[in-house]
Order: sequence, then structure tokens, then C-alpha cells
Amino acid sequence: MAPDFRSYLVPRARLVGGGILVGLVLGAFAVVVLFAYSGDVGFANQKAFAIGALFFGLALLGWSGSIMAGRGMENIQHYLDTSTNWTEADSRRAMARIGGAGFGWMLGVTITTAVASAVV
Repeated sequence: MAPDFRSYLVPRARLVGGGILVGLVLGAFAVVVLFAYSGDVGFANQKAFAIGALFFGLALLGWSGSIMAGRGMENIQHYLDTSTNWTEADSRRAMARIGGAGFGWMLGVTITTAVASAVV
């Protein structure tokens, strides 16, 4: 039973984990850029965190929308004979990666703000 669970979990953890790592870097970079622009750690923290939360929230909304409407969209594409390659699974995968990036962004902002507040 363990190999089945591992083969199920590892690709999904790699997908979301990669998004989190990208988000960590982008969130830290956003704080540095906004701090350089304003000179205020609080301003940089609020703005950068809000951007990460926006990505995270939109990804959650898109992921749930993919689950609710995905099969219907695939059936419409088949019925209309369109040649798009959109699938529910691809949409869920993209939203998981974007959600991971949004979460990582918020985490990166939090860590960078804590370090910047201690230094400044």
C-alpha cells in the first residue's frame, strides 16, 4: 500500500512545492523592490502580501471552478468539435501551481519582512 500512496503523493508535492519555491523568491523580491521604492517596511509588507494573497485566492477559485465545470467544458469542446487541448486535469494542475506560488509568495514576504524589520 505504501508504494501506491507514494506514487500518488510525490508528483503532487513536487508540483505544489515547485510553486512554493518560486513564490518564496518572488515574494522576497517584491518586498525588496517595494522597500527600495518607499523606504517603509510596513508599506512593502502590506502591498507585497496582498499580491501573494491575490494569486493564492484566485488559484483556489480557479481550482474549484475547474472541478465544478471541468467535465462540462470538456463535453462542450467535444460537441463543438473544437481543437483545443484544455482539460480539467491540466486546469487543476495549473491552479495548484499558481496557488503554491501565491502561498510561497506570502511566506516569502513574511520571512523577508521579519528579517528586514530586525535589520532596519
